[in-house]
Amino acid sequence: MCAPVVAVLSARVSLVGVPCNLLAEFAVAPATVLGFAALAAAPVAMPLAESLAWCGGWPAEWIAGIARTGARLPGAGVDWPGSWAGAALLALVTVGVLLAGRRLLRHPWWCGLCALLLILVVVQPPPLARVIKGWPPPDWRMVMCDVGQGDALVLAAGEGTAVVVDTGPDPALVDHCLRSLGITRVPLVLLTHYHADHVAGLPGVLRGRSVGAIGTTALEEPADQAEFVRRQATARHIPLRRASAGEQRRSGPLSWQVVWPPPSPPTTTAPGTEGGPNDASVTLLVRTAGIRLLLLGDLEPPAQRELARSPAAAALKGVDVLKVAHHGSAHQDFAFLRQVAPRLALISCGEDNTYGHPAPGTVAALRAQGATVLRTDRDGALAVTGKGRELRVAGD
Repeated sequence: MCAPVVAVLSARVSLVGVPCNLLAEFAVAPATVLGFAALAAAPVAMPLAESLAWCGGWPAEWIAGIARTGARLPGAGVDWPGSWAGAALLALVTVGVLLAGRRLLRHPWWCGLCALLLILVVVQPPPLARVIKGWPPPDWRMVMCDVGQGDALVLAAGEGTAVVVDTGPDPALVDHCLRSLGITRVPLVLLTHYHADHVAGLPGVLRGRSVGAIGTTALEEPADQAEFVRRQATARHIPLRRASAGEQRRSGPLSWQVVWPPPSPPTTTAPGTEGGPNDASVTLLVRTAGIRLLLLGDLEPPAQRELARSPAAAALKGVDVLKVAHHGSAHQDFAFLRQVAPRLALISCGEDNTYGHPAPGTVAALRAQGATVLRTDRDGALAVTGKGRELRVAGD
């Protein structure tokens, strides 16, 4: 009865709403009664109210946990027209399903088969999804997740293992991306800088995975996002490490070198500074299976020019894959892009974003020097596969 109205409000139909409500139902009464009891007791006996609220928190947390778990499932819902015509169509579909369901109840085997199919659609186990959708490709080296207007990259470092560079703005989206890739162990989460579109998804990476360390830039701006990252790391006892140019690391078949920022970046941003936190982005030169990938974070032209004059500049010429800085914005040093001369340029940006990313001039400049340009707002998640000169790219 509620589904047509919900579809109008959210343009989406939940496939897990009924089972989640059934699982949560027994906790609703104690949470409600204890909550109102705490409210009534608070004016006259605060210790009693706190005890009642503490008790009510257990069933309330169960309800919230069921909601979060259901919403995280890969096939938790399907897009639906968010209009009253869409609501009417859903009402007709619902009536049809109910009539068909009453007939199915006479055939237990068919009921079991339908229930199994629904579970597979909702859960979408990675091995099955790989067979049906061809995603992820079996020899993927790097995946640029589709996380909307933000960045989240996954670098393969062994079976079920990956280094994650940035986490996007939404925990659910990056968690879904990692689940689709079968990632359960993350030796390092590297946050290039502290803007929310690069760090707010961190809880999604930490959820249910073994994480060895979190790497960050030294410039802790914006301060609220830096504090958010510290709280997440402290709550899970994960060490925080600052990255600076010259560091070289390895994890399985994957190796990387930090080429920016310098070891002693500014500790604060002067008013009017062009780049600010963007120019403090940790920049990586990654090597895997004979492929070189340059990940620029959100570097602005001043930092790009400095990087072009740095000791690491020679190693950046003619890279195979470039993660284009700042979602392909117009703020690029085009001389630096010509120096880098990538074969493949990947841009992470949100569909119909209000920033105009990627800028047509940036895309045109990359294509003019022979690069293949792909973008998540049009092509979805992107996987770099192959080895050496046999570089390929696949979309989700």
